[in-house]
Amino acid sequence: MASGKLAVQRLSDTIAHELERRILDGALKPGDRLQPERELATELGVSRPSLREAIQKLVSKGLLHSRQGGGTYVTDRLDAGFIDPWQDMLRQHPNIQADLLEFRGMLECEAAALAARRATDADLQRIGEAYARVEALFAEGTSPEVLEQQVKADLAFHQTIAEAAHNVMFGHLTASLFRVINDHIDRNLRHLRGHASNWLELRDQHQAIWEGIRRRDPAAAQAAVRRHIDFVHESMEARALHEARESRAKVAQRLTRGPEVKVEG
Repeated sequence: MASGKLAVQRLSDTIAHELERRILDGALKPGDRLQPERELATELGVSRPSLREAIQKLVSKGLLHSRQGGGTYVTDRLDAGFIDPWQDMLRQHPNIQADLLEFRGMLECEAAALAARRATDADLQRIGEAYARVEALFAEGTSPEVLEQQVKADLAFHQTIAEAAHNVMFGHLTASLFRVINDHIDRNLRHLRGHASNWLELRDQHQAIWEGIRRRDPAAAQAAVRRHIDFVHESMEARALHEARESRAKVAQRLTRGPEVKVEG
């Protein structure tokens, strides 16, 4: 016979559930370090022993891990199994770039539409700040250091939009996908940076995406992302063609020179 008593959830389970929610929502990202124990316990309004017990539960699940030298970090376990094999396949089979870009288009178009509908005021502020950083960096020069920051800012802008969709799968899948194609985005931006008209077009596209979301116009935001993805696809094809021509030219140059003759003496 049932006792009729309600099960009382342990405080450590409640704390662990809250930390899991932050990981899923993207408030805590892979590689992030948790706040110092005292600060986090005060923020959550719990005792430090209860917090330690909750953290240990998440460590045993593989969601958190401790590093030598101190600190508890969010693991990349949610991404790693997806990222590693795809990065290898992309290096070995570059023709799947188009498939990954097609998937990125479907993901980001829907994420932008959802962000236009669901973004909170805080989300809009974060997206606006991410866009402002992109715009400021894209207006700078072409040094390797600046280009590296431009890539990071570009990805951060799109990731912030995915998180504003308020669907945990969009945030995590987008982050994983960007880690897979990061090198290709880097190479593509470097190619576009050498063509002023293309670079201006790219800046206009980012602005259109931001404006669609800011005005809470899902159709405009979605259309702006589609225009952006199509442009990226075309520029990737142009870059691949350019690299193929350069490769053929180098081969032809070596053949024209003929074999090197060593002179003994």
